[in-house]
Amino acid sequence: MTAERVFVMHEHPDVTGGWLRPAVFGAMDGLVSNFALIAGVAGGTDERNVIVLAGLAGLAAGAFSMGAGEYTSVASQAELAKAQIAIERQELIDNPRAEERELAAMYVDKGLDPQLAAEVARQLHRDPDTALNVHTREELGVTLDDLPSPRLAAVSSFLSFAAGAVLPMLPYLFGAHVLWPAAIVALLGLFVCGALVTRVTSRPWWYGGLRQFLLGAAAAALTYAFGNVVETGLG
Repeated sequence: MTAERVFVMHEHPDVTGGWLRPAVFGAMDGLVSNFALIAGVAGGTDERNVIVLAGLAGLAAGAFSMGAGEYTSVASQAELAKAQIAIERQELIDNPRAEERELAAMYVDKGLDPQLAAEVARQLHRDPDTALNVHTREELGVTLDDLPSPRLAAVSSFLSFAAGAVLPMLPYLFGAHVLWPAAIVALLGLFVCGALVTRVTSRPWWYGGLRQFLLGAAAAALTYAFGNVVETGLG
């Protein structure tokens, strides 16, 4: 009876964090910045309407800024990638043999025997589309069908920032006149965000949550003190 060796493919988590990482960090950014803004204004005035106006303005300004900045960044990245892909496509047309040798050399650098590397490169170059995909992935680190979408990035950044920024506003929108309810909501939100981030790291959930809790509390406390100092100076 012939023994069979069974090879089992094991899966790794997405080390880039997939959608979770940018979404959580966007929400965390909105939460920290708007909580700190509200705390700073609350340190200088007890007027609820002023604090609400400042918080809503911070939410809108931050969300639109994040969306516009992310759109520009991702669009520029995609345009650069497309320009480099066009250059690579033209090189494959003008110098196919040189590009084949270049690909073989890259595989040799990765540990393949020169003869095997040359054969792999030769077979991949039989199809121009496959050759282009392989060259762009190996040389540029991008995939033709997986370029980032500027619109998706902008909308995601806008929504995640706004979702985080609205949390410390909720108590004031429901009638609170003091800072501590907003602080409780914001700090709990920061703890949850920090805990979620650990899903793509090796840290325990409580460590990530506590770290973000303390950092957010420190940022708000410093901004509150700054607002108090400014109010005293202006008074």
